[in-house]
Amino acid sequence: MTHLFYWILFYLDSVFVPGQTNPISFKHKLFFFLVMVSQIHIDPGFFSFPSKLYLILQCWCLFRFDPRAFRWAQAMRFAIEEINKNQNLLPNFTLGYKIYDSCETHVAAQWAVLGVLNGPEETQNAMCFAAAPLLAVIGDSGSSQSVVASNTLDRKQYPTFFRVVPSDDFQVKAIAQLLQRFGWKWVGIVTEDDDYGRYALQGLLREFRNIGVCLAYYEMIPKVYDQKRIHEILRVMKQSTAKVVINFAGEGELYPLLKEYMDLNITGIQWIASEAWVTASVLASSYPFMVGTIGFAIRQGKVPGLKNYLLTVNPLRYPNHTMVQELWAHSGYLNTSNLRVTYNVYKAVYAIAHSLHNLINCEPGREPFQNSSCKYIRWHCTPGSRKAVRRGEPLCCFDCVPCDDGKISNQTGVFRYTLSPSPLYCTPCPEDYWSNTARTECIPKAVEFLTHDAMGLTLTVISVVGACLTAAILLVFIRHRNTPIVRVNNSELSFFILLSLILCFLCALLFIGEPTVWSCMLRHTAFSITFSLCISCILSKTLVVLAAFTATRPGNNIMKWLGPKQQRVIIFACTLVQVLICSMWLIAAPPFPFKNTQYSRSKIILECSVGSDWAFWSVLGYIGLLACLCFVLAFLARKLPGNFNEAKYITFSILIFCAVWLAFIPAYVSSPGKFTVAVEIFAILASSFGLLLCLFAPKSYIILLKPQKNTKQHLMGKVIK
Repeated sequence: MTHLFYWILFYLDSVFVPGQTNPISFKHKLFFFLVMVSQIHIDPGFFSFPSKLYLILQCWCLFRFDPRAFRWAQAMRFAIEEINKNQNLLPNFTLGYKIYDSCETHVAAQWAVLGVLNGPEETQNAMCFAAAPLLAVIGDSGSSQSVVASNTLDRKQYPTFFRVVPSDDFQVKAIAQLLQRFGWKWVGIVTEDDDYGRYALQGLLREFRNIGVCLAYYEMIPKVYDQKRIHEILRVMKQSTAKVVINFAGEGELYPLLKEYMDLNITGIQWIASEAWVTASVLASSYPFMVGTIGFAIRQGKVPGLKNYLLTVNPLRYPNHTMVQELWAHSGYLNTSNLRVTYNVYKAVYAIAHSLHNLINCEPGREPFQNSSCKYIRWHCTPGSRKAVRRGEPLCCFDCVPCDDGKISNQTGVFRYTLSPSPLYCTPCPEDYWSNTARTECIPKAVEFLTHDAMGLTLTVISVVGACLTAAILLVFIRHRNTPIVRVNNSELSFFILLSLILCFLCALLFIGEPTVWSCMLRHTAFSITFSLCISCILSKTLVVLAAFTATRPGNNIMKWLGPKQQRVIIFACTLVQVLICSMWLIAAPPFPFKNTQYSRSKIILECSVGSDWAFWSVLGYIGLLACLCFVLAFLARKLPGNFNEAKYITFSILIFCAVWLAFIPAYVSSPGKFTVAVEIFAILASSFGLLLCLFAPKSYIILLKPQKNTKQHLMGKVIK
């Protein structure tokens, strides 16, 4: 398994330093991220590391701690800390890092890459932008996991791929030459079940055709341990006449096979190992029959100071962690005499650092870009706009588009092909703020409510005119209270109706202006109680009209049950029910001022929430019930004799009242913002005018313009012509 370390350069989106107006200031520390994908298999309960190490662990890891992989991670940390302390390499820049555990599985490796791209929580989208300015990814020590990680990345956007170790193709060619050198023509191949093993098989078969080597058998070690399958592989090896076995597998996949191999006491096999396990000292110590195995190893190197750095993780510093005890019990962790993979990790980090350093200190004519230039190209996004990457093109190709409504960007974004640590995004405004037209500043949202503007003043004037007109009619009726048309059917009820209508007109004024706690509670309760009082008076009057004409029949004394006192009781009882409903409403869930930000994103609609929808529709329903009862009684009395049949006018007035409020319901529900309040006021005024004009306009006409008709004989229809 070639320990395939690679790094992928991420073209950053911006390179602004907070508080600076010019791009890239080398007098400030800029922070870049590297990511390493490794196979540590560490328990989530393990210790926290100093500095900036974050281990993101997957649930499918088996927690088989790998000291060598942990040493590789420590080598990366050591190299980064060395670079950050080096004043000659990347001065004024800081490298940070995150380390992900691949668990030696393809799925975990892919999950790690998605976690890098998408931030702390991976998503289904494989190409999201991470919040941190990510520069490079150092791949897993296993080729298969590294290939998965590389394929997960969009090679159009992240095209740069480098190795710090040779390709497996070179190892395959070397093994073929080894077979040819010793004259081995009859061999078997055992590989792990992944791309590493399959690609190795393809390369070996291609070389075998050129050198005349024949393949006796080919077997794959299952990724998930299966003893039956392992025994089948070993049976093939034992029964075959081929005594040379080429093995391309990692240590983890090889352990179960070697254990069963030793238990079955198979001998006489010459092993040719891939670089993935040929230098594993644990194999020689645990499986002595493997002595004599030959293979090719990665070039080793020295990392000065690494051993002392590894000693910082010790049982004295972490006495309560069993993993540390296991780490120190394993000789492989502190063995720095034969560094191969560790050395390549160290080289990979320094390769990234030197590349960044060269980009930052680029001099035209001395760089390996097209025309020996530094690719120091700039693009500008003006304030109020953001960068929009073009789909299917590299990150250096983008458009500047205006920020969405409610978002701003107030800096000029300068983007370079080489570096840009912080992408220019549009920032959402707080909830009570909105973006200005230029999308450069958050300004307070406009607050909308029915105020004394043109609409509010119009409704105010109509309300006052209605109240004054009702008061004028009341004065006329009081002045002519002794005339027949006023005295008919109890003048006191007419006065009550007029007084309640004055209150109905005036309660509309409570709906105009900024909603407050008291105005919200008062406007709905006052409206419902005054209208209940008005309809109760009309109901009582309707009963009196119906009873007055019914009482003319012989033996009928119903009028003694509908005298003035009984009429007051009816009015009081019907109004009291509404008062009780309103009281429960105010106690349980009273109306309150409410900022509605859902209907319109650009403004705040200040309105009165009813508190309880059930209570609101209950008070309206009760008024409707009284109106319907009044309408039925008046309809029954519509054909009673007389020139002035008041039941007809009551029927017509209640019909208008019901029509207005039935039309109010859909208009109220569908009207936006302050128009909801305007609809409610209109319904109040329209129904009030309907009652006033239908009940009192005919009487006022007779009183003021036709006084000759204001006689008892005329009203009873007994006038002799």
